[in-house]
Amino acid sequence: MEIEIGRSKRARRVYAFDDIAIVPSRRTRDPEDVSVTWSIDAYKFDTPFLAAPMDSVVSPTTAIMMGQLGGVGVLDLEGLWTRYENPEPLLAEIRSLPEDKATARMQEIYSQPIKPELVTERLAEIRAAGVTVAGALSPQRTQELYETVVAAGVDLFVIRGTTVSAEHVSQNQEPLNLKKFIYELDVPVIVGGAATYTAALHLMRTGAAGVLVGFGGGAASTTRASLGIHAPMATAVADVAGARRDYMDESGGRYVHVIADGGLSTSGDIVKAIACGADAVMLGTALARASDAPGGGFHWGAESHHAQLPRGKRVEVGTVAPLEEILYGPAPVADGTANLVGALRRSMATTGYSDLKEFQRVEVVVAPYRVK
Repeated sequence: MEIEIGRSKRARRVYAFDDIAIVPSRRTRDPEDVSVTWSIDAYKFDTPFLAAPMDSVVSPTTAIMMGQLGGVGVLDLEGLWTRYENPEPLLAEIRSLPEDKATARMQEIYSQPIKPELVTERLAEIRAAGVTVAGALSPQRTQELYETVVAAGVDLFVIRGTTVSAEHVSQNQEPLNLKKFIYELDVPVIVGGAATYTAALHLMRTGAAGVLVGFGGGAASTTRASLGIHAPMATAVADVAGARRDYMDESGGRYVHVIADGGLSTSGDIVKAIACGADAVMLGTALARASDAPGGGFHWGAESHHAQLPRGKRVEVGTVAPLEEILYGPAPVADGTANLVGALRRSMATTGYSDLKEFQRVEVVVAPYRVK
């Protein structure tokens, strides 16, 4: 449905997760009979949760913990862990910075060059624990560092940016040819963000195993304020799920996973992302609240320390419980910030669905949430 903004501009009505709700409309099940397993390529996980490649969320230690708890932790290979031998003092400093000085000091801290030997060392540490190894680079750094990453033995390669395009145009440098790059790489690649049908379809045609959906929607992001860009996630996920369906027809059955990435603060958001068509979710804020997260109650992303135009900030999210309880409970609070797996199971059971793919067919209604 289009709405007239003014005589020369019309806009499509779109929806955020807060604007929608799922509706029980068939049989119910026991939550223990519900499967929340997720697999991509040759890798199978007990939960459809990826920990976002953000220094406040994933360290080598928490990447290992996520793997042992049935998910996957994606290490930011442009973060503090690949710039410093011992980033712990810098993490502590970032947590203690006054708000008015945080951005400038973080720009200084992250100006330290990335050390390829640390990329190798950090990924080897995760691999030694026997869990799936996942690392992320921005499109700008992929060409420079991917050989180091692949040689280190990464299982899942993530190319993650605020906006990633299969048709990037530059007059100053040779852009990354995603289709050629993915074809030549011997590991599954997850790429994004994208928030429209067309952008996602183009990324799927590059051979990506998964597409990240969303930009400008996370708690630490100020993209809407700084660039005017925002993608309400319920519509974005549903649009990209539509691209997945059409690409399956076009490609003769090749399935590309849709991974919601942004605006997923609570278990209710996770449930609604999957209801809108996501196969899995990438979590930042939700896991930054873990008492054993490296951010120590604070949360920030790569866009928060961009050298020229920061599009995010360090935010205080507090701590709720250890990572295991954030994922599996028991929840010490009733606000959707803990026992994320239990909440997903219960929602699926209440609406009568037995696995994630089935649950994508659940009835959804527009019911905007109003805070009184």
